Amino acid sequence: MFSRPKRRSDRSERPDRSPDTEPDGPTSSHAGAMFSALFLLVFAIAIIVPWTVADSARQNTYAEAQALTEAYWNAGDLPADSAMATREALREYTRFVTEREWRLLARGELAEAGWARLNSLRADLGMLEPRSKDEKDSLAAVEAQLEQVYAARRQRAVDAQASLPPGVLWLTVLTAGLVLAFPLLAGARPRGPVRFTYLLLAGSVAVGVYLVFAINHTFTGPLGVDASAFESAWREFRQIP
Repeated sequence: MFSRPKRRSDRSERPDRSPDTEPDGPTSSHAGAMFSALFLLVFAIAIIVPWTVADSARQNTYAEAQALTEAYWNAGDLPADSAMATREALREYTRFVTEREWRLLARGELAEAGWARLNSLRADLGMLEPRSKDEKDSLAAVEAQLEQVYAARRQRAVDAQASLPPGVLWLTVLTAGLVLAFPLLAGARPRGPVRFTYLLLAGSVAVGVYLVFAINHTFTGPLGVDASAFESAWREFRQIP
């Protein structure tokens, strides 16, 4: 009788697993890559969304200023007294937005006085009775441009309140901290030229976090939308005869 060969135990068939204790081992490499990917994902969301809003808001301010300029031009064909009053109202509104209202935009607010000025001008235009076709066409053009000013102002109110949810901001800070702290927690000890590389990484991450907070509010901060469009319109008013 032939004896059956002894079956090897499952333990003997498994390859030996050595402990993963190195800073550049599989566990640390995989975790570090995941933390970096998470930070880049959150950073992209935190930059792209506010940047898109700021770019749209900047274009909207130029559209509003352009509408004011066109209304100023068209008001010249109204009756003399009405032309002077309309142009004065447009100048005062532009000055009000530039000098007073822009400070409120930093807090996400629009001044009620700005709406009151536009409403008063709109009511005055509605009371005019054109005496010729040119005056009628001029009045219609001014009213059409004023409607664009209203629309742009409403959009400016929306843009002023746009900001990232607080959770996204704190998640950006958290993931940035993980990216910087993980190599040290995993056992890496930068020395020599490698220390410079780590400091460069820390500086780059810090700049990224700063940009996220700097661009979060549309009308404030170093990357916010300024009142240059309205200032340009004001200068153009002074050149119009």
